[in-house]
Amino acid sequence: MIVVLKNSVSPEEEQAVVEEIKKLGYQPHVMHGVARTVIGAIGDEHSHYDLDVLNAWPQVESVTPIQQRHKLVSREAHPEDSTVNAGGVIVGGKKIQVMAGPCSVESEEQLLKTAHAVKAAGATMLRGGAYKPRTSPYEFQGLGEDGLKLLAKAREETGLPIVTELLSQDHAELVAEYADMLQIGTRNAQNFQLLIAAAETGKPVLLKRGMSMRIMEWLLAGEYVLANQNPNLLFCERGLRTFEDYTRNTLDLSAVAVVKNESHCPVVVDPSQGCGKAALVRAMCKGAVAMGADALLIEVHPDPAHAISDAAQQIDLEGFGELMQELKP
Repeated sequence: MIVVLKNSVSPEEEQAVVEEIKKLGYQPHVMHGVARTVIGAIGDEHSHYDLDVLNAWPQVESVTPIQQRHKLVSREAHPEDSTVNAGGVIVGGKKIQVMAGPCSVESEEQLLKTAHAVKAAGATMLRGGAYKPRTSPYEFQGLGEDGLKLLAKAREETGLPIVTELLSQDHAELVAEYADMLQIGTRNAQNFQLLIAAAETGKPVLLKRGMSMRIMEWLLAGEYVLANQNPNLLFCERGLRTFEDYTRNTLDLSAVAVVKNESHCPVVVDPSQGCGKAALVRAMCKGAVAMGADALLIEVHPDPAHAISDAAQQIDLEGFGELMQELKP
């Protein structure tokens, strides 16, 4: 790290800072300039605590880290792109994977009809919510384990690996028993104990961006997964809450390019949540692909008008088939 001292620092005060740097486990190299003294502290910047300690010294003007705080998800630690294997589907390779299915698992008929249709259209994974995070306690909360069993049946019939949301640490082992990939939703993006529990299952973790989350916060949330011995992390851009209310959220496609540049982990885009309007999903999918997304997460329903949740943003089976044709290279 680089420590810049104030210009009023005495030699004794400078030496005190040098001793503190040594105490923290770094090797200090002092450089005296015309107006400022700069100390290069060489060592493993393993703790943000060290920066806080040095910044608290009255003689210190600034402390600048050299290593990335998100060192495990960063390209500094892993320059090459990573891939994630979810039930035999490789995300992060040359092929753009499509995870499609209903927002909520509502019934066996609804799920199986959707699963067979998206498989026929070219989807490579099945998405569906068994446990649903809802703003209101009076809204449909999902079928729970019964929904997981239906997802498992759909996988058995179609061969599509499943991705479903994990809401609670208490359900981690149960959901992991059925799912090929665990989704951490926007409301839980900084629920660090849940991230640890998801990581400890060993299953791939799809981390959605928090609705008001800065990119660095998102990367650091992902760091929890890799820091807990699970290398199978995917970032999912799903839109931000902004001043714009024409769309449900504002899909930040620039984040795809930024995260692809900063991290080796695959990046997924959810255009359904990202805009909240079925009519815009096709355009958002194409934009995501153009920005370098590794996969798409798309909500599909056999009868969107009568969907129990998120009816406005789910596309019908015919529309999904047309979209898949348009996405062909």
